[in-house]
Amino acid sequence: MSVGTTSQPAADDGQEALILQSVDRFLERDVRPVVHALEAADTYPAEIVEKLKTLGLFGATIAPEFGGLGLPAVTYARIVERMSAVWMSVPGFFNSHLIMAAAVQRFGTGEQKRRYLPRFASGELRGGLALTEPDCGTDLQAIRTRAVQDGDHYVINGTKTWISNGIKGSCFALLVKTDPNVQPRHKGMSMFLAEKGKGFRVSKKLEKLGYKGIDSAELIFEDYRVPASNLIGGEEGKGFHHAIGGLELGRINVAARGVGVAYAALKDSVAYAQVRKTFGKPICEHQAIQLKLGEMATRCEAARLLVENAARAYDAGERCDMEAGMAKYFASEAALENSIEAVRIHGGYGYSTEFNVERYYRDAPLMCIGEGTNEMQRIIIAKQLIARNPA
Repeated sequence: MSVGTTSQPAADDGQEALILQSVDRFLERDVRPVVHALEAADTYPAEIVEKLKTLGLFGATIAPEFGGLGLPAVTYARIVERMSAVWMSVPGFFNSHLIMAAAVQRFGTGEQKRRYLPRFASGELRGGLALTEPDCGTDLQAIRTRAVQDGDHYVINGTKTWISNGIKGSCFALLVKTDPNVQPRHKGMSMFLAEKGKGFRVSKKLEKLGYKGIDSAELIFEDYRVPASNLIGGEEGKGFHHAIGGLELGRINVAARGVGVAYAALKDSVAYAQVRKTFGKPICEHQAIQLKLGEMATRCEAARLLVENAARAYDAGERCDMEAGMAKYFASEAALENSIEAVRIHGGYGYSTEFNVERYYRDAPLMCIGEGTNEMQRIIIAKQLIARNPA
């Protein structure tokens, strides 16, 4: 069992059904009719974000005692899957936000929980995770952002990049070096709750191939002063552990997004293959198309089961970096492969911006590199296999 992990009770079947029905109504009413225009213009969907607040999804996995819904990861993953099948950007508004909240809920002091979690759950404070730097992505121990204690504050200098919700968000779980000389390097890392203010500015919006609507930004810290009371857990040297713990939930989220995109590509392809005709019959009657659809459907089901397996392990309070890594790796690759096949099945129309499949094709690659590259996931899986099965 991971240190700091708490077992999450399973959602009642009836309660989960009601939640998923509410999510489906929201998607059909407020997202599907506008996604094409918003995505094409890369417009921040303010009304959709407000509806997410109303639905309580900024507190989806936050405990009810702090105003959250307290949903288990299994239910949370199903919500993310449904949303991603309509527009993958939508769960991005609360994914890294909930990882930040999980760091506080699992590792924060009592005062930090009381001060921040209710505001996170309501969406009053919204933000995410600030880990990546211009010269550091997967190798988190190589970060250069530095925090130096000055009385009852820390002074922070450095740069973070590719931060989701960086422009519109107001608070971030910020990973820094408090001791750059200690060995091993991870013992010199700490994490702070950093609210925007003097010395904390957005440098620029980062333009992206896909994943439109949600803002990704570069953040600059110049003599930014943060209260020492905002050091998560109140102890230096624990930041790497906090970050890695949060990434388990983050990878389950990314995997669920992969399932959603893979299913959307399959659904559109099945529908199109029945109405498009060549050589006098629907293309779904051609064996070449049937082979593609069969593979696409199998990928979807396998990916969904891997996500559910990882989410159940997370809810049980078990260490699940291998399970989450498997789910994230397979589901993201399934999304990428299904999106390519959907373009092929649609032919010229698959290359047209009038059809959704070209969006799936642009969105899918992000999941293969987000929350740790798939190459890294395979290494994690192998290392855990060895550790769990000593010769």
